[in-house]
Amino acid sequence: MQDAHEPDSRLKRWRLMLGQSSEQNLAGLGGGGKTLLNDEETIMDAALAAIYDDRLETTGGGRGSGRGAGLGPSYPNIAKWLADIRSYFPVDVVSVIQNDAIQRKGLKQLLLEPETLSHIKPDIGMVSTLLGLKDMIPKKSKEQARALVKALVDEIMKNMEQSLRQAVTGALNRRRHSPLPSLPNTDWKTTIRKNLKNYQREKKRIIPERFYFFENRRTSKDWRVIIDMDQSGSMADSIIYASIMGSIFASIPALETRIVAFDTEVADLTERCGADPVDILFGVQLGGGTDINKSVKYCAQFVENPKKTLFILISDLYEGGVAAGLLRQLRHLKESGVTVLALLALSDAGIPSYDEGLARKISELGIPSFGCTPAKLPELIGGALKGDDLHALAERVKAAYGKKG
Repeated sequence: MQDAHEPDSRLKRWRLMLGQSSEQNLAGLGGGGKTLLNDEETIMDAALAAIYDDRLETTGGGRGSGRGAGLGPSYPNIAKWLADIRSYFPVDVVSVIQNDAIQRKGLKQLLLEPETLSHIKPDIGMVSTLLGLKDMIPKKSKEQARALVKALVDEIMKNMEQSLRQAVTGALNRRRHSPLPSLPNTDWKTTIRKNLKNYQREKKRIIPERFYFFENRRTSKDWRVIIDMDQSGSMADSIIYASIMGSIFASIPALETRIVAFDTEVADLTERCGADPVDILFGVQLGGGTDINKSVKYCAQFVENPKKTLFILISDLYEGGVAAGLLRQLRHLKESGVTVLALLALSDAGIPSYDEGLARKISELGIPSFGCTPAKLPELIGGALKGDDLHALAERVKAAYGKKG
C-alpha cells in the first residue's frame, strides 16, 4: 500500500514534464510536502532541464528557477549529462533527448569532442549530424567519430543484409536452373507448377516427373545496379541506408554495382562500394545545391544492357539544374528498357519535403516516385528485378509511409 506521504506517480510525471516552477502547486495536490522527486528523479529532472528549460544559464539549479542545469561550456559536464540520460531514460527516449540537445541548444560542438562521442548512443539522427560536421572534426576525435558511425552501420547491416540478399538472389534465380540436383536449392514453385499435370486425385498428391534446382553460383554479372543519391542535407538518413544498400549489392556476385553521390557536382563512389560502407559515408559531402540532371547524365554512360540495368535515383527532387533536361534523361532511360525507380526517401522517418510537381511529371513518364522504408526495401528490389509492375509495387511499398508521392 502506498505511503500517504509518498507523492502519486502521476504527479511525479507531471512534475518532470512541467519543470521546477510547478513543484509547489503539484506538491499541494498530493497532500504531502513540497518535494515530489527523490534523488534519482532529481537527476532526471536536471538532465531534462538542461535541454528543455528556456531560462537556463550555464550552471547549477533546476528548471524554471532562473538558474538552469545547463550543459555549459565544460565537456566533462556534458559527458556527465550524457551518462545521466543513458542511465535514467529508456533507449528510445535517449535518442530523442540527444537530438533535441543538438537542435534546440545548437550543441553541434558536442560531436567534436572524444569525451562526448564516447558517451553518445549512435542513431540515425545523431550520425547524420556527425557526417554533416565531418570536415570540422578535430584529429583527436576522428577515430571515435568513425567508431560511432561504424557502430550504427553494423547494426543496420545486421538488420538489412540477409533479407536484401535473399530478395536479390531469389529474383535472379527464378528463371535460371541447374541440372545438378540439390535439395536446399530446389525451386519448389517451378517444380509444382511444371508438374501440375501429374496430379493424382485418388492419392491427392503431385507425382513430379522432374525437379528444378536453382544454381549455386554465377559466372557473370546478371544485372548492373546504379544508385544515384542526392547529398543535400535533407537526404542524410537516406544516404546512410543507400550506402549500406550499395555495399550489400557490391557483395552479391550476380550484381555489378555503381554508386554515385551528387550535389551541384558528381562524385563517383563506386571504388568504395566493395569496402566498408563507412568509407562511402565519409566520402559523402552533405549539404549544398543539387544538379540532378548532371548526375543522371553521368550515370547514363554506364548503361550497356538496358534490360539488365536497375537505376535508382534517391532525391527530394528539388532540382537546381535543368528540370526539362532531367525529364528527358529519365524518359530516355525508361524507353531504352532500363528499370528506373525514383525514391523520395529511403528512411523510417517518412518522406521529407519534396518537389511535388517534378515528382508528378516523373510519374507520368511511367517511373514511380515514392518513399520507401528500409524494411520494405527487399520487396521493392526483388520486385523490380523480377519485372513486376512498378506502379503496383510502389503502391504496396509506400503504404508504409502513409503518404503517396
